[in-house]
Amino acid sequence: MTRNPIEWIVGDLDDKRKWKEYQAQVRALPAPYQQAVTALERYLNYFGATGGEKWLQAYQDLVDLFGEAAADGTPIQEVVGNDPVEFAETFAANYGDAGWIDKEKQRLRDSLAQAEKQQDQ
Repeated sequence: MTRNPIEWIVGDLDDKRKWKEYQAQVRALPAPYQQAVTALERYLNYFGATGGEKWLQAYQDLVDLFGEAAADGTPIQEVVGNDPVEFAETFAANYGDAGWIDKEKQRLRDSLAQAEKQQDQ
């Protein structure tokens, strides 16, 4: 597929459009839900999100979840449970190996497995 020359410089324009639409949806949420989504997004970015189509879908699913909760009047704690970190990590796990932390976890597992093999020899 041939890319627009501008996309070579600034990146995928469709992804940028989707990101702007996502941000507009977040801003349209009632303040407490907006704050919750923003906090989860910040954590997910730090925790391991590396961008790309997979994470655009994850963030879209996140804002949809909180949009439905806001429309239904569902309390935020009912959405995330008692441990928001556990919620965020479980949420991220549903999108597979998408982040740097997943790669580092696998690297650690592989290194220790290799060390154990060497020890057994």
